[in-house]
Amino acid sequence: MDCGFVYYFNPCSATVAFIVNDKKELLVCRRAHNPAKGTLDLPGGFVDMEETGEEGVIREVMEETCLQVKKATYLFSLPNKYVYSKFEVQTLDMFFRCEIENWTEPSAHDDVSQLQFVPLTQIDVERFGLASVKIGLKRFLEMNIG
Repeated sequence: MDCGFVYYFNPCSATVAFIVNDKKELLVCRRAHNPAKGTLDLPGGFVDMEETGEEGVIREVMEETCLQVKKATYLFSLPNKYVYSKFEVQTLDMFFRCEIENWTEPSAHDDVSQLQFVPLTQIDVERFGLASVKIGLKRFLEMNIG
């Protein structure tokens, strides 16, 4: 019997943060867990229930780097596939440029094993493990260094 209910399989929301210091260096992470464990990444993660994209990126940056975001500016979004426990999660990754409240030494926590600043002109996109981050990073670099 058809009850008329249709379920639409929609993507989960996720965030990615571009954090650039005054030396034109981007804050880059090393992934502590799979998928793509050990590859480079950018701070970010899944948006929680009842949270906006801006709130999600601010929380994720704090959890992973101990840096307080004072402003998160939405740039663009990209679809992605994120494999979690052998299950492929369709995501919509929202990319934000984040301004930091008070610059202190960032500290790796949560899903991050290491943090480092890399000059924008020296970023090797192929060292990043997640497909949408690679594409988003290429777009960001084109916008910021031509």
